[in-house]
Amino acid sequence: MPRLLMVPPVHYDVRYVINPWMDLSRPAAPHVAQEQWEGLRRVLTDEIGAEVLLAEPVEGLPDMVFTANAGLVHGRKVVVSSFRYPERQGESEHFRAWFEQQELETRALPADCHFEGEGDALFVGDTLFAGYYWRTDAGSHRLVGDLLDLRVLSLQLVDPRFYHLDTCFCPLDSQTAAYFPPAFDEYGCKVLEANIRDLIEVPGEEALRFACNAVVLGEHVALNSGCPTFERVLRDRGRIPHATPLDEFIKAGGSAKCLTLHLDRGWAG
Repeated sequence: MPRLLMVPPVHYDVRYVINPWMDLSRPAAPHVAQEQWEGLRRVLTDEIGAEVLLAEPVEGLPDMVFTANAGLVHGRKVVVSSFRYPERQGESEHFRAWFEQQELETRALPADCHFEGEGDALFVGDTLFAGYYWRTDAGSHRLVGDLLDLRVLSLQLVDPRFYHLDTCFCPLDSQTAAYFPPAFDEYGCKVLEANIRDLIEVPGEEALRFACNAVVLGEHVALNSGCPTFERVLRDRGRIPHATPLDEFIKAGGSAKCLTLHLDRGWAG
């Protein structure tokens, strides 16, 4: 049974602007956000069979609900995130404490080296593909690779709407991934083409529905509703899509993957 970390959206809202999706005139609807979050958790637990572990939400940290940014877990080690924006930096100490309660070995990067966890670091087989520019520093990739003894390939992100790697890149297995090419620079696209055998291009309108921001658990894929083309491609390839509405979280720039952190790396692709 794969394990995922989630944080209930008790304090979730759009209270500041740190990405193009956020707009203070478009706050979240708390009851709808709670319903959508519960819907995703039911998909993950009841339909897919994952185990969801919960960390306590903290007042004043509305984006703590996006647990993909808490860190990067590999085996019994976890590199705790070092957030770029002050609005999110308070999350690190709470996530570090939770990881230590789970008896994971926490690792920290220098305070001036920004790294935003699984939001910018995704496995394809044994290789870690890591995004940089908007939130994560390119220099963090070597440090993470050394701490976790991993091969890391760096990818520059160029569209501020796709500010984390997990918003535009979705590994499906050790040789397959979906992506939105315009989110990467030319060299990044070449890196992907050279190292992943089967690349699936997601259409722009569905990329903006965060189709790539999906939770992949074996043959199951949990994703935001409104991505019929990607769902059809998944079915054609023997996958089982589980669509659930998550529009309240898109208001802050997140969707299904942003709301979860893999605690068992083998299930992540």
